[in-house]
Amino acid sequence: MTYLLGGIFLGWSLGANDAANLFGTAVSSHMIRFWKAALLASLFVILGAVLQGSRGIETLQGLSPLDLELAVLTSVAAAVTVTCMTLLRLPVSTSQAVVGAIAGAGLLQGQLYLQGLVKVVVCWVGTPLAGVLFSVILYPLLGRAYNRASYNLFQMDQVLRIGLVIAGCYSAFALGSNNVANVTAVFVGAGRLDVFSATLIGGLSIALGILTFSRGVMETVGRGLVALDPYCALIVILAGALTVHVYTWIGVPVSSSQAVVGAVLGIGVLKGTQTIRKKTLVSILLAWFVTPLTGGLCFFGFHVLAHLRYVP
Repeated sequence: MTYLLGGIFLGWSLGANDAANLFGTAVSSHMIRFWKAALLASLFVILGAVLQGSRGIETLQGLSPLDLELAVLTSVAAAVTVTCMTLLRLPVSTSQAVVGAIAGAGLLQGQLYLQGLVKVVVCWVGTPLAGVLFSVILYPLLGRAYNRASYNLFQMDQVLRIGLVIAGCYSAFALGSNNVANVTAVFVGAGRLDVFSATLIGGLSIALGILTFSRGVMETVGRGLVALDPYCALIVILAGALTVHVYTWIGVPVSSSQAVVGAVLGIGVLKGTQTIRKKTLVSILLAWFVTPLTGGLCFFGFHVLAHLRYVP
């Protein structure tokens, strides 16, 4: 089972980094304690992975046929790409790193199915746009109900707290259902795991990242990720979760961070304020190209190293 270590490491890093998109706002604002948030997020990530993770696995394993060696190299290449991009403080999408590595393997074999790859790339572009759309729809829709409610300030605060917890749980479910394919799809394609085992192992590895290394992310990144009032934060989390969940049904793993940034931009459009700086948008556009390219290059590098032969 050592061949799974690259995928488990990738799932762990995904859970640790994407936790801020789930409960970052609620934890950083002390609306919910970290361990309660981490346990809820872990539970719903696993549920989402097991119940709805198969669609994304079918898409990724259909990009290129992989044997066990190539599956291991692609998972390690993606994990190294995510780690390096994170250390450089560049916006990173695990989905893009994985697809870049798989594309590298497909090019090496001369068996890259372009129809599936085009579908994935189109969905990448549509992720922040869908975040904007859901945010623009939800903000006035829920706002009407919020403004008509005959609650005092204390009761409204409680409603928002409960709403953020429910939104966080839904967001965790959507993350598990959508991103579990990034962790173990290559091993299904290589014939080493069945779909249920892949979703369970992938979900558990993402949950492990949340439980062991997400506290700092939730408490610090959560503040900068959604610098909004509690109502706007609720809209952003819901819009991001809906975006990711829609792409789960389509069967394409996407970036939850890019979905959330799109949702924040939607709030900015409605308020007429510059919620997201141009520098952030440029970084996201850059990540669309740099992350999959780096994943592919890492795969080629590891493939060369794996086939070096010592000549005395």
